[in-house]
Amino acid sequence: MFDPDLLATFLAVAETGSFTRAAERLGLSQPTVSQHVARLEKAAGRVLVDRDTRQVRLTDNGDAMAGFARTILAAHAAADSYFSGTAMRGRLRFGAADDLAITQLPSILRDFRQAYPQINLELTVSQSTPLHRRLKAGQLDLIFIKQMAGSQEGDRVSTDDLVWMGLDKTELGPDDTVPLIAYQDPSISRQMAIDALEAAGRVWRITCNTREVNGVLAAVRAGLGVAPFPRTIIPNDLVKVTNRLGLPELGQVEFSLLSNPRAAAEPVAALTRAIMGRTLH
Repeated sequence: MFDPDLLATFLAVAETGSFTRAAERLGLSQPTVSQHVARLEKAAGRVLVDRDTRQVRLTDNGDAMAGFARTILAAHAAADSYFSGTAMRGRLRFGAADDLAITQLPSILRDFRQAYPQINLELTVSQSTPLHRRLKAGQLDLIFIKQMAGSQEGDRVSTDDLVWMGLDKTELGPDDTVPLIAYQDPSISRQMAIDALEAAGRVWRITCNTREVNGVLAAVRAGLGVAPFPRTIIPNDLVKVTNRLGLPELGQVEFSLLSNPRAAAEPVAALTRAIMGRTLH
């Protein structure tokens, strides 16, 4: 049997990629984190983490252990919730911005469903503005969306730079028309991109309108143009091209959780804690 405390420490290392950041997240000393991982490796009889002076990476056995650890810890949480008499029931209508689907959000939702199996989680994926409208109309209980930096509404989970994303080989002269790949209107990133281009006096044209993040990524990969995109979730095969192509700065966006005050408080609070407590990238 694997000690849940050791598994929790190991997961923190896996998700942060750092013994130091894992220690900060858990409120432990770095030597304690190292000891926990070493004890888990001894119990498993396998090396789980490759360590060097610059970074921490999971071995193949470490990747497998991370999956088992999430399942084991979720089962522990579900059992504790059930037998402590605090098992929650009911329906939670949750909306998430489309581009968050390529972050750790899906795994967070999977773990939440395992921890609270008696909550009927209904997921809606759309763009941020329509989700906000549905929340205001009482059609959703909790939404996780992009907002312009400085918004005072909801709970801010993280802040990110909105940058221009493209292929590494993308070329664009200072007087060339900017080929813009964007979400269909209304879209925060689309509007921020257009406002920045017009303020900089750049000519632009829409080369791809899409409702989905996969459409944005497919168009960029096909070389149809450049797209405004949160910096930390750019896929590995695409790059930030803002500086190289001399494109205007776009500013920052916030990923925020907004709730419906008429929704059941406990399920909303539980999912809010689950998202706030995990790294998205």
